Amino acid sequence: MPPHKTAAAGPALAAAAAIGPYFAWEAWSADGGWRPFTELLTPDVVHSRVSVARSTLVSAFGLAPSDVPSRVVASVWFMGVSARLLSPPLGAAVAGGALPLATRANLWWRPVASGPMPMAYGTVAARAELSPAGIAAELVAGPLAETVTPLLEVFRDTFRLSSKVLWGNVASALAGAAGVLADTMPRHASRVGAVLDHASTLAPLAGTGSVIRPDASSARRFLVRANCCLYYRIPGGGTCGDCVLTSEDDRLRQWAAILR
Repeated sequence: MPPHKTAAAGPALAAAAAIGPYFAWEAWSADGGWRPFTELLTPDVVHSRVSVARSTLVSAFGLAPSDVPSRVVASVWFMGVSARLLSPPLGAAVAGGALPLATRANLWWRPVASGPMPMAYGTVAARAELSPAGIAAELVAGPLAETVTPLLEVFRDTFRLSSKVLWGNVASALAGAAGVLADTMPRHASRVGAVLDHASTLAPLAGTGSVIRPDASSARRFLVRANCCLYYRIPGGGTCGDCVLTSEDDRLRQWAAILR
């Protein structure tokens, strides 16, 4: 088997950042107020961040604290962090031609009250010239296993959340990133769609939902989850487009609006 081809991660990550804020990682600097990613793997820190997110929701929507269960906020916040961990490598691999192999030791974060959590990277190796199947396999075996899996385990144990729900959140984060990339850079829609197709067949994502291509003339894929992130339990939260609880009619209308 020929050796894997390598590339610099920086230019590929710069290409990913052009897709949108969830795809952007900054280069680490000592004066940036960054905290090691590994801090997020401790119960005290995740409890603190979920408490901040819960307070923000309560204030922003005028809800009573009792209306916003911590477990629900934890599920949704975990999905957002999963998107921040997976979107930049996916975007870099598809739009930038190289998959950064981020690890828990070379990522940093900075706390914010709401919105995409700022993240920074240090010295990161990258794999180049990968097929869609290769991107999917390397992404799942590399960044996902190295960063998302241990974070999931902390959330599962700290907030007594179902592993099935949390892995569904990961699948939703990845599919959402693939959709944003396809919509923002249509020239990459076919390639990122193929990556999503392959990733959805690999453990631990296999069984979390179905990847659907509703229009054969469009490369755009959509996820239909096998479960729910629990956001509907917050008053006014409703269900997401990929949620198992969303009606088929509503889902088809949402897909049609995107595909127009």
